[in-house]
Amino acid sequence: MSYKSRGAPHLYLGEFELLVLLAVIRSGDDAYGVTIREELARKTSRELSLGAVYKTLGRLERKGYLSVRIGDPTPERGGRRKKLYHLEPLGARALKQSFTAFRRLTQDLGPELETP
Repeated sequence: MSYKSRGAPHLYLGEFELLVLLAVIRSGDDAYGVTIREELARKTSRELSLGAVYKTLGRLERKGYLSVRIGDPTPERGGRRKKLYHLEPLGARALKQSFTAFRRLTQDLGPELETP
């Protein structure tokens, strides 16, 4: 039996897409490129370019996993507006599917690889 015949379609997330979605959630109502990159750097100890973050945010938006709203202009940004990102139900479903697959794959591999 193929995976497709088991019901709902699989919503694919690459590793970096998964990390970006989690950083959006952690950033809350202030999730825009800079705060997302800062959260990723803080939690993963990776140095990331802002361009890589924005490219991934755009891809996640096109997939329907994120929505965007334009914030008010701020003096700190010279009157420019921020693009604020919000996790959509489809994105939450993609995260849940990814975590479920990860747990299944790590199950019974030994205590050093198992996830709670």
